[in-house]
Formats: sequence, C-alpha cells, structure tokens
Amino acid sequence: MSTPFAPTALIGEAFVGQGANAAHTHLVIGHKGGPVETAWATALATPSSRHVPFMAVMRPSVVVKPLARFTNKAAAVGELHQRAIWGSAQVGLGLGITDAVGNGLIPAKEAEAYLIIAAVWVNPEVEDLDASFRNQHAAAYNAIRGAVNRHPGRQQHPAHRPARTGQALR
Repeated sequence: MSTPFAPTALIGEAFVGQGANAAHTHLVIGHKGGPVETAWATALATPSSRHVPFMAVMRPSVVVKPLARFTNKAAAVGELHQRAIWGSAQVGLGLGITDAVGNGLIPAKEAEAYLIIAAVWVNPEVEDLDASFRNQHAAAYNAIRGAVNRHPGRQQHPAHRPARTGQALR
C-alpha cells in the first residue's frame, strides 16, 4: 500500500527576498476531514483584530486549489501594505500553490482533497508590489517543496547534530 501524500500534515517554511519586499511564509498541508481542516475552518471563522484569515484567490471568485487559507502575520496598516496583503502577496501565494500542483509537488488528481493553511509575512514597509508578488510566489513554492521533501530533515538541522563532549549547542 502506498503512503498517502500527507498522512496527517506536512509543514513548510521559506523566506525569499530582502528588505521591505521580502516574503516569509509558513504553511501546513493536510487532508480535508483531518486536523488541518479543523484548524483551517476554525481560523477562518474566528478572525482576530487586524489579522483576518481569508481564502486565497487567483482573481475574484477563482479560489486556489487546494483551497488555501491566508493569514497575515503583520497587522494590515496603510494602503500600500493592505494592497500587498490582499493583492500581490495573495496572488503570489496562489501562483506558488498552483505551480506546486503543476510541477507535481502536490498530486494534481488529489488537489481537491487537501487544504493549505498559510501564515504570510508582508512587511508593513513594503515598497514594491511586483517584488512582493515575486517573493511571495517563490516563498510559497519553496515552502511547499520543503514540506513535501520534509526539508530540512533531522540530519540537516543544526539542533539535531550531536554535540561534542563538553560543548553546548549554540
């Protein structure tokens, strides 16, 4: 029997870009009907002040598949920052997910069976919506690739390297 793509949940993270236009994305991929769906629906139904989770769309009324819940990590302040969150970063996330499906990271035939929770950093000092889009697109794709490939693995992670006798990990 083959192992399901995401038996419970896959978790990924990526940081792309520099300065005010950088993107930092954390995401969780899981099956509908599992714990990720519970978290997905709960967060969507319980927004907090200035952090409003929403379903990511490629354009109005065209949702991303797998369905993706976008939550901004920085409170939306100012017109350009709001345009970056609900515009360039949202579409960048959507295109990163769409490319991950198109390139086989997420099985296309099973895309409807999954949900994605994305926590996305858009700097309140964002300056360039095009750079914000490009960076978020790459961050979303890289976070999915990392989740699917379970990277970094235990052996690559510095916290899991054996310490030398008498030396503390830093």
